[in-house]
Amino acid sequence: MNPTIETIFNRKSVRKFTDEKVSKEILEQLVKAGMAAPSAVNLQPWVFIAIDDREILKQLHDTLPYAKMLKNAAIVVCGDNSIKSKNSGNQYWVQDCSAATQNILLAAEALELGAVWTAVFPVKDRMESVVKILNLPDHITPLCVIPIGYPASDNKPIDKWKPGNLHWQKW
Repeated sequence: MNPTIETIFNRKSVRKFTDEKVSKEILEQLVKAGMAAPSAVNLQPWVFIAIDDREILKQLHDTLPYAKMLKNAAIVVCGDNSIKSKNSGNQYWVQDCSAATQNILLAAEALELGAVWTAVFPVKDRMESVVKILNLPDHITPLCVIPIGYPASDNKPIDKWKPGNLHWQKW
């Protein structure tokens, strides 16, 4: 099987990690993969916050209900609302940042890391918590927090193929 397709099919949400530290070099490589995502009008309205500070991770862990696995590292994917095109404004930032998030998740899988997408946007209290903890300026909106680490268990991918969801030519 093609290695890229194999990585896509092997990607899974990992929520249990060992205590092994994720290096800054690996976090930077993951963010670089995120920045390789497509974006509408090539605006690239994303910013990323890589976190390996245990105190900040603990604050996020204590505040976000679905990020209790935060302990080693995380990447927070955010939209920069100051980046706009004259025709479309910044209406596609969620799609663009979602594509970047998927690239990060696939890159983590390719590097034999575990990762999981934990949603922040559009839940107001989660967004406010992340903004406060990370001291985000007003024009930055957090989309998600991606906990990252070395898997503590042998997670298996879920086969999500549903032939009934594929239509040919027309409905």
